[in-house]
Amino acid sequence: MPQLVTLNADASTEDILTILARDGALIIRDLVSERDVDRLASEIMPFVQATRPGQDGFSGTRTTRTGALVARSVTCREVISHPLLHSLCEAFLKPNCERWQLHLGQVIRIMPGQEAQPIHRDRWAWGTHLKGVEPQLNTIWAVTDFRHENGATQVVPGSVDWPDDRRPTEDEITWAEMSRGSVLIYTGSVFHGGGANVSTDDRIGLNITYTLGWLRQEENQYLSCPPEIARTLPPALQALIGYEMGSYALGYYTPPLPPGEGPEVVSPRFALTGEGTGSALGSDDLLAAIAAQTASPEVV
Repeated sequence: MPQLVTLNADASTEDILTILARDGALIIRDLVSERDVDRLASEIMPFVQATRPGQDGFSGTRTTRTGALVARSVTCREVISHPLLHSLCEAFLKPNCERWQLHLGQVIRIMPGQEAQPIHRDRWAWGTHLKGVEPQLNTIWAVTDFRHENGATQVVPGSVDWPDDRRPTEDEITWAEMSRGSVLIYTGSVFHGGGANVSTDDRIGLNITYTLGWLRQEENQYLSCPPEIARTLPPALQALIGYEMGSYALGYYTPPLPPGEGPEVVSPRFALTGEGTGSALGSDDLLAAIAAQTASPEVV
């Protein structure tokens, strides 16, 4: 049976990226403290306890999935903004986009009696239409200890280049066993799935995923964290959840106001700040990025 590599919290971005390229997944041990995990749990568990289980075999009839974490939890915001993950996203996602963004934030609770989830790729959120580009970088943070018997995530190391119709054999699957406060980092292309919980305890994980800024997010952040909440957040987090242009002309809107009472074309940030003339699609830096991509070799 294959094994996942486990690194310490001081692992370098370069080492992590090397392992991701080969295996598609790895574990970082104790990336957040027990105290922070306790704080996070105290903020999210009332919502988790009130969440109904899924209604099908994939979402899990003994599994709950709780979202809107940016709006609901200060500690989840801190985890989403973790410097190591942002460093990885800059290196892993930025080559294929002008900006990357939060794809989803979800607490997944696998309760006793839940069968194993079908093995899949997270990139299938967009079907199998994307070719030749890695669309996302994913994490599952252990809010409880992850053990084989309580539903630790199944992972198929080295499956990132497999065709979509390839199915793993039992001896190709391992489990992301880790202590609370540790994090499983994995790509959108590696095959994986929730494990079967044959224990008497819940397995609780915090699923935080980042994606290219030109793709639709799995969790609609504008509805999960509407402007009245988003405007209270730091600007960097506002941009991360999508209140910023994804490219020069990607994501603008027109406030539906009477004639002459508002701008015509503005960034999503206008919904938070009310600032903008309505005369430009995107910022100068995004325009410069497009110009650099489209310039001929002679000009460059």
